[in-house]
Amino acid sequence: MLDIQTFDARRGGNVLYKALAHPLAAEALTGLAAELAAAGTLAVFDPDGVAGALYSLCPWLPAPAEFYVQDVGRLDERLGGVAAQPLVEVARTGAASLLIAAFDARRVVERMQGLVPASVRVVSLDAARLPAAMLTQARNYLDRLNFATNHVFFREQGGLSTRLVSANYWAGYGAKSVRLWLRLFGEDGAVLATWEETLPEGAGGFCIDSREVRVRFGLGEFVGQLFLHAIGVAGHDVVKYALDTFGSDGEPSLSVTHDANAWPSDRYAGLPAPRADEQVVVWVQNSHAAPIPAGAIALDRMGREAPVAWDAEIGPYASVAMDVSRLLPGVRWPAQIEMRTGRHVVRPRYEVTQGGRTRIAHVNVERADLQPDPGIKSLHNLLGRGYLLPFPVLPPDEYKTVFQPNPMAESQANLPVRLDVFAADGTLVAQRFLGCLKRDHDLAMDLDDLASRAGHAELVYDFRDGGEADGWLHGLFRYEHRASGHAAETSFGAHIFNTIMTYRDEPQSYNGPPPGLSTRLFLKLGDAGRRSFAVLVYAASAPWQARSDTKLQLVDGAGATVAEHALTIACGGSAMVFPDELFDEAQLRAAGPHGYVLVRDTTCRLFGYHGLMGGGGAFSLDHMFGF
Repeated sequence: MLDIQTFDARRGGNVLYKALAHPLAAEALTGLAAELAAAGTLAVFDPDGVAGALYSLCPWLPAPAEFYVQDVGRLDERLGGVAAQPLVEVARTGAASLLIAAFDARRVVERMQGLVPASVRVVSLDAARLPAAMLTQARNYLDRLNFATNHVFFREQGGLSTRLVSANYWAGYGAKSVRLWLRLFGEDGAVLATWEETLPEGAGGFCIDSREVRVRFGLGEFVGQLFLHAIGVAGHDVVKYALDTFGSDGEPSLSVTHDANAWPSDRYAGLPAPRADEQVVVWVQNSHAAPIPAGAIALDRMGREAPVAWDAEIGPYASVAMDVSRLLPGVRWPAQIEMRTGRHVVRPRYEVTQGGRTRIAHVNVERADLQPDPGIKSLHNLLGRGYLLPFPVLPPDEYKTVFQPNPMAESQANLPVRLDVFAADGTLVAQRFLGCLKRDHDLAMDLDDLASRAGHAELVYDFRDGGEADGWLHGLFRYEHRASGHAAETSFGAHIFNTIMTYRDEPQSYNGPPPGLSTRLFLKLGDAGRRSFAVLVYAASAPWQARSDTKLQLVDGAGATVAEHALTIACGGSAMVFPDELFDEAQLRAAGPHGYVLVRDTTCRLFGYHGLMGGGGAFSLDHMFGF
């Protein structure tokens, strides 16, 4: 496992990780390593405890001959087998070079003058800084806004294309002149292209299409990953997007997936085992410049604790399609699978092939830091039903809706859950206690007997048979078009919705402290004959405003509002919306190819799922993102 700290719920993201993992930083550190190796022996001074992460991400650096720390409480540490020495001993160093493992190290270097022998070359991680033109906040290199980065599964191969869509939502927080730095890696990890895109000055939409990228750079077919770095941002340090995968020239596939969640994790869960007529592959994409050793990636039947390792090395930035059945033969749906990735990859995608169609979806971060929270059992007096996991029930005459609760924390031994089903008007139409499910459960249930009309359902905690909860309740939701067999699936986690009372960081806000009681969701428009749609859910843990006051704002590629449509949704209800029914042809034409719909509500927080509908029953579905 990589010795890196990436993200935790209390402190947020570790910016140092992003600074070291950036492809340009890796290039600079490769050059620095060559210089240090040529100079002779190396000493390392680690003022902030980051040297372990540095060597994990950059193992090509010369091994340290000496290791120095400043904090006397760290004198029992080791780096590469070398015991720590107190910094005062550096005056007697015999090393040719001293590497200070810190950025913005000018003051540290100044303090070292007179202490380090004049014959020793002193360098720091500032040698691996990004160019000044790529910094949003020049005064503090490790400011989180300097590393608004993410990864994208990107493909133009075998009749399948990808199209990333998003908006310059940073403009709404005062950002000016936002641009993207992009680098495309091929399947073998080789750099295929590097370029920049300028985003609209306002909160306009934009897209990056694999077909256009292929033509622009004269590429052959490719599958790999696209690294995004947003520069000049404000408000958010996360690059959010929706990614469509679609077929052409008769290839019938269509799917959509959400942004990649830019922090590597130890484990991921929510990976479905294949049915007998399916192939499931996981796209393992190395997020770093260091190779993934053979055996570092493994799959396990959830709850078995018998992982089976992938037996081949995965090169820097390379992508590997890992067939689930190769590692776990005979494991079939509704079994679910856990991935062990050792923090080498950002949230992987999986691809299901069935009946000549493919669909792409993502697994989710399995938390290593969570323990059961006894306080959740006593929330009901103040927070009603507490944590809710809402998901759409598509029109039952056309679609089958299937759900599966997923363990999503290493400590989760059981899942005490109930299903509540609601009509679109907020009426509770069915309820089913699912039991106190074991970690290795294989429950997958369709709603044919519980829902006779479109609406939504919610998974909630129910402790009637005991069990524990940690607030990280997740589920997989699969939808099948009855006539064509086309399928789509999505997954998400529970939150507390629409209550003035708060618990820990719930109800979450898009930006700022809880409670989050407003909505700002992105809905892309249709393209190439495919209709855009969304299911908006007004979930409420406790009684809230009787009806929403929702505005659907049609925004053009420059960020200007073209038209607006008012919508009200009953508390506890939902609505299925199609932009091409809400806005006329002239308005949609004025919005242009980079237009989108902003779902805005200042009275409540809506949760949403979006997708496209094409010909022959093709459709896609995943959860929406907000900003």
